[in-house]
Amino acid sequence: MRVLIVEDDKVVAEYISKGLKESGHVYRHISDGRDALFTAITETFDVIVLDRMLPSLDGLSILQTLRASDNTTPILILSALSEIDDRVKGLKAGGDDYLVKPFAFSELLARLEVLVRRPLNASVENVLRIADLEMDTLTRRVTRENKTIDLQPREFQLLAFFMQHQDQVLTRTMLFEHVWDYHFDPTSNVIDVHISRLRQKIDKGFSKALLHTIRGAGYVLRSSE
Repeated sequence: MRVLIVEDDKVVAEYISKGLKESGHVYRHISDGRDALFTAITETFDVIVLDRMLPSLDGLSILQTLRASDNTTPILILSALSEIDDRVKGLKAGGDDYLVKPFAFSELLARLEVLVRRPLNASVENVLRIADLEMDTLTRRVTRENKTIDLQPREFQLLAFFMQHQDQVLTRTMLFEHVWDYHFDPTSNVIDVHISRLRQKIDKGFSKALLHTIRGAGYVLRSSE
């Protein structure tokens, strides 16, 4: 895949560039916001890694301008800003994924590969579906077999993350960092508790289970066993 890296931190940019090169991918690195916007508009890339804090033009402004011009290139926002509100702003501006610094290159690469495999219109889809389970991310309405499912805010966030990454095994670390905004704590049972509650609401009483545990790996939302 061909990747545009928009990052003004030299160390981070070199870390990503080295990993992509070793993985057999092609990349272009730009550190200035305005130059990056021009490049993203005039050249074709499979995916963009976009830092939020940039000279000349910030990442969210680049993102909004690209989406306003109907540029559908998948964009992963890379930022040290880790609060939930920061992530929400990035996703609402048109980002397809959000990864917080510091990060492992293996996870960055996996996320990029997932974004490249997505249909082009996936980033603008407000209604998420898997089997007979449906979520409207705007109205926050969740239904299964047309029956309304009432979820608490954290349960909604957890299910949304699963539905945005359906058929992908999500590790406990990924759930902690992207739903709870915590670093992984192996002693905590918070994920187990919420997974159990979510299963009770979306699977109990229905003919087919959607939320599965992959022993030793994590969890996956899928319609087949």
